[in-house]
Amino acid sequence: MSHDHPTREAGGESESVEAGRPGGRAARYLRVAVYSLGVLLALSLLTVGSIAIIAELKGTWHWQLHLETTVSYMAVFVGWVLAALVPLTVLLGVVRWREGG
Repeated sequence: MSHDHPTREAGGESESVEAGRPGGRAARYLRVAVYSLGVLLALSLLTVGSIAIIAELKGTWHWQLHLETTVSYMAVFVGWVLAALVPLTVLLGVVRWREGG
């Protein structure tokens, strides 16, 4: 079985060497949170783009209405995602810089 980083046996369970370092487990959770929020941001922009393409192809007021409501709801959602993503990304950069890589 392939692992991204070495493991050691501890009490019958294998745990990551990264988790053994002070703050290693927190850094891993921070990285997962940043990547997850990044994926949510990308999927939201993909959703808006898809509806915009459909609205342009259909050219009806009905799809224009869908586009307007989707953009307004996604603007709120993306705002909240960015409010969390920007500080977490900066924090992740600081953690990686302090760890040396």
